[in-house]
Amino acid sequence: MNPTPSSKPTSRPDPGPSLIPASSDLLEAARAAAQAAGQHALRNRERRSEVVATFAHDVKLRLDLESQEVAESVLRQRFPHHRIRGEESTGPAAGPDDGTCEWIIDPIDGTVNFSHGLPLWCCSIAVRAAGRMRAGVVYAPALDECYTATDDGPAECNGRRLAVSSVDSLSTALIMTGLDKGIDPRLPPFEIFRTLSSSVQKARIMGVAALDLCRVAAGQADGYFENGIYIWDIAAAGLIVERAGGQSEILADLGGGRLRHIASNGHIHTALRNLIQSVIDGAGTRK
Repeated sequence: MNPTPSSKPTSRPDPGPSLIPASSDLLEAARAAAQAAGQHALRNRERRSEVVATFAHDVKLRLDLESQEVAESVLRQRFPHHRIRGEESTGPAAGPDDGTCEWIIDPIDGTVNFSHGLPLWCCSIAVRAAGRMRAGVVYAPALDECYTATDDGPAECNGRRLAVSSVDSLSTALIMTGLDKGIDPRLPPFEIFRTLSSSVQKARIMGVAALDLCRVAAGQADGYFENGIYIWDIAAAGLIVERAGGQSEILADLGGGRLRHIASNGHIHTALRNLIQSVIDGAGTRK
């Protein structure tokens, strides 16, 4: 099946392979691609049982693959010279390595949620150029939420400016996280989650990293941590957190594309990072 996008970007023509487009043009294309891909998944949600592969704690759907095709089609129409890297891509990033722009796509973040009929899932698209993220969009069709940011503009949701919370203590903080199921062999399973749960007001697991980060940007959560996340999960949402006044930081490369990532409102960032590091250091001491 070769799905076609439901909308097309209306940006100015591609300036060519040697120039980095304006961040506003990049954001416009990212939004069009994310909305086209997200709407494709939403319209076809009754097909969520069409499974391509299953894993111990995850699933890949045919709609994952189709939605990535939709997003890529929108971006190719606008920027045919740019590289594209997606969760559902095979092999290296597609497109010429001209040193300008690389698009990073997660067509359905929260696929397990989507497959069970939960509304907590999204399409995440970011673009990186000259070593930094220039624009990012996280679109949650079932929630009617579209989070956006550029590196030179504000973070917004549906046109409303976002700002992180003012919480300044871990004891009163709500932290979004995921469960560590032995991804990092240096850490006992669930060790970080146990520590977080006993050190913060509440730890919450929603199963969709990009939206978790957007909750931090919106001031609805105060921090986020996950061990073993991928760049396409955090590329757009990490920028959104930063442009909302928070901090987003990759703590370690765990190999195989997996990352240890933390984000916060900035006020609790050092305390949260130190708490995570204390668990990691303690695990190393016990070995």
